[in-house]
Amino acid sequence: MAPKPLAPFAKRMFKGIVLLEVAGVLGAYGLYYKMNTSQDFRNSMNNSLPSVLEVYYKSNEYAGVYGIREKDLEDWSKKA
Repeated sequence: MAPKPLAPFAKRMFKGIVLLEVAGVLGAYGLYYKMNTSQDFRNSMNNSLPSVLEVYYKSNEYAGVYGIREKDLEDWSKKA
């Protein structure tokens, strides 16, 4: 009995990997959008996952958008 070809398995595997990549990109964009539009969400991210918030600040600074970190810290210090 001849072994089955791997082509159908490889196609399914490739489609699965592409789907995971697309889901990851959409998830990362969704998180960025939520942090970019909501200062309260950034505050909750600062309390729970400060390293993710740091990546957000750094990516904005790399893109030439400055002052978000300073404004957040100023506003959060007024609330406390």
